[in-house]
Amino acid sequence: MKNPMPVPRSGSVGVVLLLLVICLAYVLGLMSSAIFQNIYIHNTLSPLQLSVFWSQSSSPSSPPPPPEAVPCILPPSPPSQTTVPRTTSMTPSGGRRMEFTDFLAPSSGVMHNMTDEELFWRASMAPSMKSMPKHVIVHKIAFLFLVRGDLPLRPLWDKFFKGHEGLYSIYVHASPSYTGSPPPDSPFYGRMIPSQRTKWGHISLVDAERRLLGNSLLDLSNGHFALLSESCIPLFDFPAVHAYITGSNTNFVDSFDHEESRERHSRFFAEHNVSLAQWRKGAQWFVMDRVFALEVISDETYYGPVFRHGRHQYMDEHYIPTLVNILGLGNRNSNRSVMYSDWWTPRVRHPKSHSVSEVTEVLIKEMRRGMDGNCSYNGRVVEFCALFARKFRPDALLPLLDLAPKVMGFG
Repeated sequence: MKNPMPVPRSGSVGVVLLLLVICLAYVLGLMSSAIFQNIYIHNTLSPLQLSVFWSQSSSPSSPPPPPEAVPCILPPSPPSQTTVPRTTSMTPSGGRRMEFTDFLAPSSGVMHNMTDEELFWRASMAPSMKSMPKHVIVHKIAFLFLVRGDLPLRPLWDKFFKGHEGLYSIYVHASPSYTGSPPPDSPFYGRMIPSQRTKWGHISLVDAERRLLGNSLLDLSNGHFALLSESCIPLFDFPAVHAYITGSNTNFVDSFDHEESRERHSRFFAEHNVSLAQWRKGAQWFVMDRVFALEVISDETYYGPVFRHGRHQYMDEHYIPTLVNILGLGNRNSNRSVMYSDWWTPRVRHPKSHSVSEVTEVLIKEMRRGMDGNCSYNGRVVEFCALFARKFRPDALLPLLDLAPKVMGFG
């Protein structure tokens, strides 16, 4: 009897292989689906949407995976140009990483809840290193406006500042009762600092000057500080003013010894270590650098114990000029102001005010030459001595706007 022929096994082998392929495909499909889900969810959904997604897709018995586990193995999402600046980096927790510029100036504007004591303490902090990262810090000029309320000549200043953003800062000290505001497109918008009441000829004016200096010193990129009023105008365009101030090797603080000024020195000052030989007078409209400004707001020897409690008038004309002399800063001071004021026309206590009929090209050019017609700048005698002028009445605005592009170079 013949043995039976063996049954070929090729069919069964093929079935097994087919089942293995199907199983492998199923496993790979599950893996790819999970990876795609993770990448899609974490790269496209916001954190809030992500939490909603997991709460909807996870069963009650399987808690959602911890959010921090997946980002550790996934590449970060590309930054969004519409929500995150190109220079901004984020922390792993989602917060913004602070940049170097965040330490240069307050990022929330100029309003704050600090007292004067707290402000001066904070503003008196200065870097000990003489070198600085020049690629980041630009020496700006801080324009300090000491005003009562409105700025009637603001449209002229708006044109003066236009196009020079990043080279200046503006600070306005107005009466606390003033509730007005410049339009949002003005560089003066949102630049009013916390203020207190002032009175002409009173020490409160010096309080306001120190308050303006203190607030502007919080911005480390402010290198120079110019005090102005609502009746002041610029006599040149911004580039000329910026170059004149930042290019000078001296400050412009009016400080002189005069027979008239000595009459205001009293026994009180002599008893508090301010001798007649140290006593000085000068116009309050200064332009100074950070070194001078820091000395003014950090002074605890002469201002509070002496000048502020002496109950004398016109200390706004004596405190800073005398302090500069006492501290021996005269060698870095020009002992003159760059503010033109007409004291020749007979007036009782104020310089001449210029009205609409007096605004001419000749007047502007005369004001540029200053009171004496020539002055010293970096050791040389120069023709132009004044950068600003006062006092101009509100009705002088229109002729000034007309003259600005022809004579002053802006507008």
